[in-house]
Amino acid sequence: MKANIHENRLRKMEAYKRLINLGLSFLSLALVIGIFAYFWFVYFHSSLVDDLHFYKNGHILEISLYGVVLFAFSKMYGGTRFGYLKNTEIIFSQIFATAISDVFIYGELSLMAFQPFWPVFFIWMFLAQAVALILYTNIANRLYRHLFPPRKLLLLHGTRSTEGICAKFESRKDKYRITRKELIHKDMHENYRLITETYQSGECNAVVLWDIPTAERNKLLKFCYANSIRVYMMPKITDVIMTGAEELHVFDSPLLLTREYALTMEQAFLKRLIDVVCSLILIILTSPIMLLTAILVKLGDGGPVLYKQVRCTIGQREFLILKFRSMRPDAEKDGQARLAQKKDDRITPVGRVIRSCRIDELPQLFNILKGDMSFIGPRPERPEIIAEYLEVMPEFVYRMKVKAGLAGFAQVYGKYNTTPYDKLKLDLTYIENYSVLLDVKLMLLTLKVLFWPDSTEGVDAEQITALREEKRQKENGDER
Repeated sequence: MKANIHENRLRKMEAYKRLINLGLSFLSLALVIGIFAYFWFVYFHSSLVDDLHFYKNGHILEISLYGVVLFAFSKMYGGTRFGYLKNTEIIFSQIFATAISDVFIYGELSLMAFQPFWPVFFIWMFLAQAVALILYTNIANRLYRHLFPPRKLLLLHGTRSTEGICAKFESRKDKYRITRKELIHKDMHENYRLITETYQSGECNAVVLWDIPTAERNKLLKFCYANSIRVYMMPKITDVIMTGAEELHVFDSPLLLTREYALTMEQAFLKRLIDVVCSLILIILTSPIMLLTAILVKLGDGGPVLYKQVRCTIGQREFLILKFRSMRPDAEKDGQARLAQKKDDRITPVGRVIRSCRIDELPQLFNILKGDMSFIGPRPERPEIIAEYLEVMPEFVYRMKVKAGLAGFAQVYGKYNTTPYDKLKLDLTYIENYSVLLDVKLMLLTLKVLFWPDSTEGVDAEQITALREEKRQKENGDER
């Protein structure tokens, strides 16, 4: 009885979850905007040239402009996702969005003043905003977790190990808690009974479908949908492909179309135009950094400045990728291709710094200018690693339907040590949902990734490549 009362309370609170999230996000933005408004009235507007007079509407316009810019970046970087991101990540996202907004408004005020604006007050403003965000977000997230405790999950799984999926949910204890794990029963009615009992008793209030053959999975999904039970499901490759399908209304029945090519001619042209223009601009802007890095790498151990390696791009075509060398010259003297590991002793002191800042990737701007790579796309892999992946999952070749990229969906939403199968699904999500706007969004999101430590995390010491479960255990006839 007590469990049912608790579940009814959760269902009622669920209806208000979005409203509460919007309220917490609004207060967060209002706090930052309020600090900007204070500095605007006290320090900024009086420092502009004398013939610029700000009346009531002018003040409102300037503060509103800052608010719109802040909201746009906060939305993009996840600063408004209370209860969804980890506490540390949402704080980082908010501070990062605030910093970019402050830089934007600094540039705008400098143009209005016809000279570089005095930066000291902007620094003080940003520090005040950062402190306020840290304090507020910790309080807001604690309130959110109190109102919405971790969701209790029933994990229904197939024959493969559940270690990986359990570790994923374990990393978000604030949001999920697996309270029961069950191997899928051959009798589908037994699975229905299990779901119904655990849901009605309050033991679980959502179902996770993991590594279940497609036919059985679809039956369970329909059952949960019919009974208004929440379902979390890891998509298979075919599910990801269908996300980009075009809906056609040719007949009196829905028709989905998946195209035989990745990008249209117009999309390919615009993508190449952006690559050429942006790579030229960035090569010019970063040339001092590249020159300094080249000198430091050379002075470090006297070895070569650049590291050249064969990688594969669109159509599995091979090319030489360029990087600033961050490892010892004899790092792979045994001829074995292996990814960087956590605390890898092959990385030089200079290399550790340039890898953490992603400066080692800058020479790839020349690969982009040449046409071997694009700014956004699946990261290029070595032929020998691709061959190893293809033995386990032949679908890995799908990610080479587009040109390899400097950064991509898998780099923004995954980690360096994300499994190849998960990276493949992320890359396919990008390929099947491609648009120029998506490229622009991913470019902006990559800025956040550069400063977020999870994205540069190495693989475990015993791993040669990122293969984990895929290398140890193939599917037993199940569709990926």
